[in-house]
Amino acid sequence: MMKKRFFAVLLLFCCLASYAQEKKGWEKSTDIKNPLAAGLGLEWNMDSRSYFAGGAAFSFDFKLPCFFAVGFTATGSTNFSDFKSLELTGLLRNYVQWNAYSGLFLQIDVGSFIIFENGDVSPMVEIGARAGFRIPLGSVFYVEPYGRIGVPFAFGLGVMAGINF
Repeated sequence: MMKKRFFAVLLLFCCLASYAQEKKGWEKSTDIKNPLAAGLGLEWNMDSRSYFAGGAAFSFDFKLPCFFAVGFTATGSTNFSDFKSLELTGLLRNYVQWNAYSGLFLQIDVGSFIIFENGDVSPMVEIGARAGFRIPLGSVFYVEPYGRIGVPFAFGLGVMAGINF
């Protein structure tokens, strides 16, 4: 069931760029102000096999033409008992509105998921999808609530605050 949902989100993400655009919209996308962004955030997730986990996240992204961005995220989580995880993923993000590098976005994450539990270390491959909304606070700062699903974790809900530079 989870795999079907993941592939449905992945298909939706890939199909968004398949409709025609007017030339005017593409011309605007080449003038990127503040192409780099970095953020810190908090997350509530289901990284653990039992109980929910709380985590802290860091992200860095670079804006590309045509309202895409690439970058990476790092998230550390714990269920405040015997479980800790570290997620290091690369990201590909698409801003859906095609008029600014803000607003609704869809993102694909691929990377590593490392579990530290009872003295054991278990590395795994992570694949996930994220949807959120980047809210600009002036021309430099932003707030970004998001939700994500994927494998081997179940879900995550969080908020990032960051700076464009």
